[in-house]
Amino acid sequence: MQQSFVNIKTNKYRITFYIGVTSSLSKRILEHALGEGSKFTKKYSLVDLVYFEEFTDINRAISREKHLKNCHLDWKLNFIKQKNPTIQTLDY
Repeated sequence: MQQSFVNIKTNKYRITFYIGVTSSLSKRILEHALGEGSKFTKKYSLVDLVYFEEFTDINRAISREKHLKNCHLDWKLNFIKQKNPTIQTLDY
């Protein structure tokens, strides 16, 4: 099975968040850093990876992405802080 990732990116101010699914996290991070791939991430400079989860089933990853997108901002922030308490940019 192919691995896939749910990832959350934000900008330097940590006020706008992007949640997405990809099969290559490193490639997607580079695309967003170059302003490619997503108009939303380019518009708001959402290039700082602050959270990711790895899946072996793309359907589970897509389901997780949809669940996270439907959550309120406060819940998303608390969720991120569980694994990344200071919401620092992660290396991958």
